[in-house]
Amino acid sequence: MVQKFWQCRDRNIDLSSPKIMGIVNVTPDSFSDGGKYYSSAQAIEHGLQLAEEGADILDIGGESTRPGAEEVSVHSELERVIPVIEALSAHGLVVSVDTSKPEVMKAAAEGGAQIINDVYALRRDGALEAAEKSGCGVCLMHMQGEPRTMQKNPVYTDLMSEVKSFLTERAQALTDLGVPAEKIVLDP
Repeated sequence: MVQKFWQCRDRNIDLSSPKIMGIVNVTPDSFSDGGKYYSSAQAIEHGLQLAEEGADILDIGGESTRPGAEEVSVHSELERVIPVIEALSAHGLVVSVDTSKPEVMKAAAEGGAQIINDVYALRRDGALEAAEKSGCGVCLMHMQGEPRTMQKNPVYTDLMSEVKSFLTERAQALTDLGVPAEKIVLDP
């Protein structure tokens, strides 16, 4: 059975038609915009523009996940994303936080984010519990390795089967904690 709604805290996102996720990277080294929206003011303005242009969800990221990207501290990531999340949420927009750090997940949910979008699929210590406690909808992504290494000789014996198995296992880890399936979407 195909899931028709994605439960994201106080929002139910209708999945019967495609949704547009606008990307707001608050990083100096973004692969998609080259750091164009690095300041909070620029990022907020960009997020509002994306919503006006039709974005259904605004995904706020404070750490680049491009191949070869360096990791940033929790403190730096919080400084980058929390003001943007709070401002865009205050406008009534559906906001997602693109992070793998449990501390950022918690602060983002407290700041009004409705979705946690994690390229690590909640594999970092404490991430599963942070996502479960947040009440947010969760997007689990597939990646071999980490951003710095994911493009260095990825090897699959059966690509589709391995990606499906990985995402199914990660979703099961969330449901084992009591997170309803309606709160989970998968991004291969």
